[in-house]
Amino acid sequence: MSQAELRASVAQPVYVQRDAERSIVSVSLLADATHAEAVLPDSAELAEFARRIASAQTPMDASDLGLARVLEDLIDLLIAKQVFCFTDLPAAARSKLLMRRSLRGEIRSLDLLGDDNDVI
Repeated sequence: MSQAELRASVAQPVYVQRDAERSIVSVSLLADATHAEAVLPDSAELAEFARRIASAQTPMDASDLGLARVLEDLIDLLIAKQVFCFTDLPAAARSKLLMRRSLRGEIRSLDLLGDDNDVI
């Protein structure tokens, strides 16, 4: 059995919705009335759908992502300079910052981020 055949036999399908031209327009992990067709996750069609979604990012979206990182670094700096304490932030903000730190740590441990992305 080839590697591709092995992956296909183990992979759980996702369920897609198509438009009139038969292009994938939506994906779900669960089958429902609008997502009835099963597609394997490693299909070329699904990869093309993911590329279309990723390329649909607007300049404002890209700016928001960059600004989020700047704000994280600014908060870390202000805490380090003892301008305010982490606990002074609202609970929702603390939770989001901790989640992002955790995710960034996991990504860094997998060495998916280069040295350029560690600090702005």
